[in-house]
Amino acid sequence: MFHVEREPGPAAATPAELAPPASASTVFGARLDLARQYCAALATAGVERGLIGPREVPRLWDRHILNCAVVGELIGEGASVVDIGSGAGLPGIPLAIARPDLRITLVEPLLRRTVFLSEFIEEAGLEVTVVRGRAEQSGVIHEAGGADVVTSRAVAPLAKLVQWSLPLVREHGRMLALKGVSAAEELERDRDALERAGAGNVEVLECGAGLVSTPTLVISAERLRRSERTPKTRSERVSRRAARAVRKKS
Repeated sequence: MFHVEREPGPAAATPAELAPPASASTVFGARLDLARQYCAALATAGVERGLIGPREVPRLWDRHILNCAVVGELIGEGASVVDIGSGAGLPGIPLAIARPDLRITLVEPLLRRTVFLSEFIEEAGLEVTVVRGRAEQSGVIHEAGGADVVTSRAVAPLAKLVQWSLPLVREHGRMLALKGVSAAEELERDRDALERAGAGNVEVLECGAGLVSTPTLVISAERLRRSERTPKTRSERVSRRAARAVRKKS
């Protein structure tokens, strides 16, 4: 059975480190206690099992939990969400706590992580499914595919990430990749790869303004039908790469 409490010791997180900021009440509402429970789990079992670095404990709320939960601003009511490479449950578990209307599946290949996720979900009473495997595996696609939204955070470069995400998304569904301050630069670098994979309406979105110290940047891409994709000629692709090279030199 999963427990988030332990005897105080030199390495134990202090109450001040685990105290939620005022904005957490806005994001989680009546489910703030569940978010507190998750924070405590990350700060104890998450650190002990190597899922979260000890230095991350003082910034669990702003950098991790709230940073992920605010992505709910981009997801419609009652959507099915698949979170790939979920790790310690980010962003899937904060989303599940903040948005109980969402149907969330966490995809994670490592056993020790899926054990942590399953134990916390059971203890917290969340309606979340855990699938052990890699996003690109046929069994995972069969079990979790057809989602309205596929999320990811710190999983892979965008060019590879789109190959794992889009096969799990229904037509006109979206992949939402949480990225840092380099989101626009990464999108510019890998835009061709996204288009080749069948993504369209690609943009960088910001969410969480006023709720987190640094708004969360998300690369959003829609899965297009084959008939909607615009084929690029070889000369167009070469011209685009040349233009990017010129901008980098200038």
